[in-house]
Amino acid sequence: MTTLFDSIQIGGLQLPNRAVLAPMTRVSAESDGLANELMRDYYTSFAQGEFGLLITEGTYTDEAFSQGYLNQPGLANEAQRDSWKPIVEAVHAEGSRMFAQLMHGGAQTQGNRFQQRTVGPSTVQPAGKQLSFYGGEGEYPVPDEMTEDEIQQVIAGFAHAARHAKDAGFDGVELHGANGYLLHEFISAEFNQRSDRWGGDIEGRLSLPLAVIEAVRREVGNDFIVGMRLSQGMVTDATLKWDGGVEGARTRFITLARAGLDFLHVTEGDASAPAFEEGGPSLSAIARECVDIPVIGNGSIATGEQANRLLEKGEMDMVAIGKAALANHDWPLRVRNDEDMTRFNFEMFIPMATLSNEKAWRQDNQEPSSLN
Repeated sequence: MTTLFDSIQIGGLQLPNRAVLAPMTRVSAESDGLANELMRDYYTSFAQGEFGLLITEGTYTDEAFSQGYLNQPGLANEAQRDSWKPIVEAVHAEGSRMFAQLMHGGAQTQGNRFQQRTVGPSTVQPAGKQLSFYGGEGEYPVPDEMTEDEIQQVIAGFAHAARHAKDAGFDGVELHGANGYLLHEFISAEFNQRSDRWGGDIEGRLSLPLAVIEAVRREVGNDFIVGMRLSQGMVTDATLKWDGGVEGARTRFITLARAGLDFLHVTEGDASAPAFEEGGPSLSAIARECVDIPVIGNGSIATGEQANRLLEKGEMDMVAIGKAALANHDWPLRVRNDEDMTRFNFEMFIPMATLSNEKAWRQDNQEPSSLN
């Protein structure tokens, strides 16, 4: 039986275990997108807690429309690239590996120092309200439909950011195609209402992610790890479902995997829940069944028992831990040693989900992030 502490290989990269730190927005970079010492200490603590792989929060990819939040880190220029080097080195020194998640905010942008307007595949307003704990306020604006030049700028931005990630020492990149950001919007029938080569049926709506994969591969080569995160729901609408059901999901997974990905990262509100009809397979189980690359699963996995059950059932190859990791930076160590887990408390995100707020909350409430 596969267990959490079995090693696994992604492409040519060997990982010591199957515990993954999920990417989580922390809006704690400098105003110009530079990573800092507070972020170094934050990520290093998860490596010390024996997460085999850390995936960064979403990093913006260009100096146009990609930034999604103020104080979001970037990989859009050389200074941002260099600011990540001490963080990657510190994580590697603890024996963990690290992927940079590359993100374009798209229509779900709520803070961009380069642009006042937002863009998306079509003029479709995102549902719900902006997230105050990430610095947003009020409804999302209606985005402008992207021009061909703007789409080409997106593709080039992902490729250049991937090169910066490689040069910064990261072990790989994850392309953010989930949670309502730009690549997800192009995949989604609700957001993508285009009739040109970037829209249409399921295959047509995969055109931009496929173009991004191709450009990134061309920039970083075949030996560098490239994966993609996918979801049905978005940040402000967890109920959103893909069109096409199980077969549509298979089409997406197979098409993207064959384009040159080394892994898929599937996230849902509940990783074990049926993706479509009651009693049907979960989204990660669908992916695991139809592709021959590793599948990372994410969504409400809080305990070692849950993680091992999903691994043993073959629904995923690795488990990405989010809220439980925020509460327990040493989550894998606690699982290994059968230690009690601290429950996640949203108060550490009030008024904003910054690292400094978390640090102050922990001090005030005597809630350390790890047992040691």
